[in-house]
Amino acid sequence: MSVVDPEGFLEDQFPKKYWHHIPTTLRTAYAAAAELIASDPILQIESAIANRGRFISWATDFGFKRLLETHQLPFEFRWRPFSKPTGSYLEIRLSHSVVSISQISDPTKQPRNVRFRENGRLNNEPFFDLPEFADEHTVKGEPHFLLVHGYQELTFAHLALPHPLHNRNYRFRTTNLMSIPHELPSTGPAIEDTDVDFNATQLLKEDIERWRKDNGK
Repeated sequence: MSVVDPEGFLEDQFPKKYWHHIPTTLRTAYAAAAELIASDPILQIESAIANRGRFISWATDFGFKRLLETHQLPFEFRWRPFSKPTGSYLEIRLSHSVVSISQISDPTKQPRNVRFRENGRLNNEPFFDLPEFADEHTVKGEPHFLLVHGYQELTFAHLALPHPLHNRNYRFRTTNLMSIPHELPSTGPAIEDTDVDFNATQLLKEDIERWRKDNGK
């Protein structure tokens, strides 16, 4: 299997021209959660304050769901159940990969090791020039990106490719998206204009399409 550049593959799947929606949506979500909490004394007691992140998570899911439904982000989405029956999470479906959203306190560390994220990480094994997985040459599932953002305070947001080994953190992580302009100008060649990266990316996409067909996805 050809080696795929993680950054190039991310930009193929989630083009930079859409990245400006991320900080805008997150700022709105954090502000909406804070307003809701401030409006109700029940949500201001100590036990509720400790769970502020849940309100941020719900507001974030609502914001991205609206972006997807209005086609400001031109991707599909679906709600996936957690491995334990404790609810569902939003999965953004790119053309040949998926994105899930997570709050974390440290932008350099992966989120906690829950089952669906573990499975997503392991799907990344064959594609990205990892010596530990040199013998892995078959597609196991759709590559899985994370959209991670700051926990109690919104100080960072990144699109990232988690390393298959949890303690290795990320194979690739964007710069802090909270600092990008409201709308990114188009700079540099599109991925179609690059030779090696495009060829490897196209081969990976063909392998994923075969996997989807074989597995009824």
